[in-house]
Amino acid sequence: MNKEIKIAVIGLGYVGLPLARLFATKFPVVGFDINEKRVTELMSGTDATLEVSDEVLKAVLVNESTNENGLLCSTSLEDIKDCNYYIITVPTPVDKNNRPVLTPLVKASETVGNVLKKDDIVIYESTVYPGATEEECIPVLERVSGLVFNKDFFAGYSPERINPGDKEHTVEKILKVTSGSTPEVGIKVDNLYKSVIIAGTHLAPTIKVAEAAKVIENSQRDINIAFVNELAKIFNLMDINTHDVLEAAGTKWNFLPFKPGLVGGHCIGVDPYYLAQKAQEYGYNPEIILAGRRLNDSMGAYVASEVIKLMIKKDIRIKNATILVLGITFKENCPDVRNTKAVDVIGALKEYGVNVTIYDPWANVEEVVYEYNLTSTKTLPNEKFDAIVLTVSHKEFLEIDFTKIKSNNSVVYDVKNILTDKVKDKNL
Repeated sequence: MNKEIKIAVIGLGYVGLPLARLFATKFPVVGFDINEKRVTELMSGTDATLEVSDEVLKAVLVNESTNENGLLCSTSLEDIKDCNYYIITVPTPVDKNNRPVLTPLVKASETVGNVLKKDDIVIYESTVYPGATEEECIPVLERVSGLVFNKDFFAGYSPERINPGDKEHTVEKILKVTSGSTPEVGIKVDNLYKSVIIAGTHLAPTIKVAEAAKVIENSQRDINIAFVNELAKIFNLMDINTHDVLEAAGTKWNFLPFKPGLVGGHCIGVDPYYLAQKAQEYGYNPEIILAGRRLNDSMGAYVASEVIKLMIKKDIRIKNATILVLGITFKENCPDVRNTKAVDVIGALKEYGVNVTIYDPWANVEEVVYEYNLTSTKTLPNEKFDAIVLTVSHKEFLEIDFTKIKSNNSVVYDVKNILTDKVKDKNL
């Protein structure tokens, strides 16, 4: 099997690199990315996303001691032209109007189409709406390659389930859904993943089923978080601690343990829009899905308004007040800033005329500037602030001596509820 298979992984981000690294333990793998800086970094044995440790990455990189297997990272089409499995793991974002953007997927399909050969199999991992692979991607492959789908080449879909920053649920430990464009190809795709995924696989009957399964996973989480976010708004009006309520309710065996918070990132805050648009194309308006999205998207402004209210209660002058925001990544202990909703809090706070300082020991300063035109720092400022807003539960924030950054009358608002009651004034 090893001699017959050579894999190209298209896109070396949070999804592609861990997958390429894993496959490279058993097969020859070429990781392809258009970002030359990223490829150079990876071939030197360093992953800036921190998903793969330097030690683990260097162990699979192609070098003089590597025989048939191993990972080569490249920006050259020449290096992937002799592969026979192409796995596409590029982002699928939404635009400013929350409409799906398939451009990265189309471009990646064009790249693969340029090297596609007879009997090759193209597997998509990017999250899409049901039907996108066969309706949007396959025609691109056919047009560029001149080959005929399900005659000259075949396809599969195996949705990514990467959880950035999670060192326990790594790619090989998460059960993988697989599918193929024919029953026979489905078995081939399933066997390929089964050879490295120790948690096992689930072969879905069709590509559309696999696509739908992925998009509802995150839609379900989004709706459940929206529910507890709404509860937080209600209980705050009643002066009831939401986390105390959830802790009490959680003593029942079948109560779902969701917590309120900011819902961002590359999946939960995006994927429901893919399903919603497809539903609308079929003439159905998905009320619950879109209501959950609206509520979760409103939480940044809500947090900002709550902070300002607390400051007013303490007679803190709002104009030109200084506020420290702790965290700008989309989740804890992870450098990923994609679609982070901390920026919504920051934007809403700035509308009140305050001065915001952002401290995040995990976020790449240059990436924050590039993505959001915001300045952040990896060093805790040596000054006192009128208000402190904790938006991300990085482990470093638990070690902060708040007496050094709080003025006598300052407000501490803990969105993630990780600080002690002696430190914070309120939590979401």
